[in-house]
Amino acid sequence: MAIQSLMIILAVLLTLLALGVPIAYSIGISALAAILQVTPLDVAVVTGAQRTFVGMSKFSLTAIPFFILAGNLMNQGGVAKRLVDFVMALLGKLPGALLVTNGGANALFGAISGSAAAAAAAVGSMVRGGEEELGYDRGLCAATNGASAPSGLLIPPSNALITYSLASGGTSVAALFMAGYLPGILWTVCCIIVGIILAKRMGYTGEKGRYDWKNLGVSTYRALPALSLIVVVIGGIVGGIFTATEGAAIAVAYALLLGILYKNITLKSFWEIVINSVKMSGMVVFLIGVSNILGWVMAFTQIPQAVSAALLGLTGNKFLILLIMNLILLIAGTFMDVTPAILIFTPLFLPMVKTFGIHPVHFGLILVYNLCIGNITPPVGNTLFVAIKVGETSLQKVIPYMLWYYLAILGGLMAVTYIPFVSTGLPELMGLI
Repeated sequence: MAIQSLMIILAVLLTLLALGVPIAYSIGISALAAILQVTPLDVAVVTGAQRTFVGMSKFSLTAIPFFILAGNLMNQGGVAKRLVDFVMALLGKLPGALLVTNGGANALFGAISGSAAAAAAAVGSMVRGGEEELGYDRGLCAATNGASAPSGLLIPPSNALITYSLASGGTSVAALFMAGYLPGILWTVCCIIVGIILAKRMGYTGEKGRYDWKNLGVSTYRALPALSLIVVVIGGIVGGIFTATEGAAIAVAYALLLGILYKNITLKSFWEIVINSVKMSGMVVFLIGVSNILGWVMAFTQIPQAVSAALLGLTGNKFLILLIMNLILLIAGTFMDVTPAILIFTPLFLPMVKTFGIHPVHFGLILVYNLCIGNITPPVGNTLFVAIKVGETSLQKVIPYMLWYYLAILGGLMAVTYIPFVSTGLPELMGLI
């Protein structure tokens, strides 16, 4: 029954997605189609409604709308320009200075805004003028912008990690946040190294002259209020001063204050930001609620156990199992957004990896890192296409450069997968796991 249920879920889900049905409805309908093997339609519908309500009724879930609102306030609050200036002052002497700056600023802004696409749009727009003035290749600039933007989804505060915490049955958000730093920094460093290599090959140099410490000081001072948001929120959560939800509310107040002080948020723009945040939050929360039906169906029909048995039938080697999981997640990530993929694959793979002694925090970072790659991989690749649009270029011109970035980022994935310390080192040092 488990394998039959899994086939029904996949067949119905893929068919509905191909027809353009929204992902939330597709997940709910496919789950109900599978459970109809053992329960009548009326019972399945009532149970599905109950599971949806339960999935949306968790208090910890309120952190996501708050972080979405905080991110949107930051997007409109004039933060991107200050972060770009700070990173440029810090790394501007390196070859391909604007490429390096793009990568570093994307990591910071993506972490603060919680959106890879927003980072690619905001930071890419900030550096585009300078890149054109210096004659940088547009395809290379767009590739650098797109490839580096998802790093912010790993660096806390991260809605993806909060979603995984909920889907995994309550893995510590504080532990996940601390675990996200090294993988996120690793992703950024991989992109910066590739940017430097490609810049040297194409003859793009850094800023001339001596290091400008005064400019660095001024840029740091201007960027410090935005950077301190990460310190305040993450420090408070990890230190046990407040919960993730309370930290998200503090982030909203802080982001609003910055936007007002920078004179970039008015009463009219604030109302528009709230409306957009409500729409985005409604989609995410409803998706999480509906995915709770899928989790219940998987548990009821014992799909995770069947998948575990199937994979273990192929090999009992933990490293090969992880490699197979990575391949599945990489393929799925090219077609699905991060949030629904987390909600689908967490209950599918987490029980199995636990049998190999892999910590849920470690698996969470493997999962999110894989799915972030899907953000910059066609045919969906939302962040990549945002970067292409901002860079006013085409996919054909970007892909040759993206191949370099894919190779480096996949190298980072192997490190995250097979070196547990990359994910669990910081949480263990902090006593969180």
